[in-house]
Amino acid sequence: MAKIFSVHPDNPQIRRIEEIKSALSSGAVMLYPTDTVYAIGCDLNAKSAVERVRQIKQLANDKPLTFLCPSLSNVATYAFVSDTAYRIMKRLIPGPYTFLLPATKLVPRLVQSPKRKSTGIRVPNHTVCLELLAALGNPIISTSAHLPADEADNGMIRIDPETVQSRVELFDRLDKLVDIIVDTGEEPTYEVSTILDMTGDEAAIIRRGLGWEAAAAWV
Repeated sequence: MAKIFSVHPDNPQIRRIEEIKSALSSGAVMLYPTDTVYAIGCDLNAKSAVERVRQIKQLANDKPLTFLCPSLSNVATYAFVSDTAYRIMKRLIPGPYTFLLPATKLVPRLVQSPKRKSTGIRVPNHTVCLELLAALGNPIISTSAHLPADEADNGMIRIDPETVQSRVELFDRLDKLVDIIVDTGEEPTYEVSTILDMTGDEAAIIRRGLGWEAAAAWV
């Protein structure tokens, strides 16, 4: 059963943030709100936790995972950012955007795309996320809490955007799969981030999500 931490969405309690940070540093997997959907995440550098996230989402190792960074300067630590990409990202972050970028050696192989050597990075416009990032000092994995449909014999719990109506129901469905639930009182939404591919010479929108119109003005 997951431990629930009630955190104020606008003024997160320092003690709670520190408790969550300590758990993440020890390899915990959490369910938490972002500026788009609720996400399942962990410390980027906690290998066993990243493996659990993949298992929960039933993701093959060739499927890259997105992670959160606190700022554009921090993004440049984990990805190669071209001048064009920098100009676009500076206009859009923080916000509901995932940027696909060439990964540096600091990105674990378990997180990046093995064929393209790329990774997905977000800088969220969400106070609790940013406070957790500042406390942890490492990026945080962020993959949506939508789970694959049930198989008859694998015990996986189904998360269906059409049926999940409240955070209480979402928490109940994920309770046995994660270690921590961060409860800010925010209800779940199913509006995903806009994905921009910046691995080539020109940026391209490859998924329209929240804020795609603003991104289209710069791409």
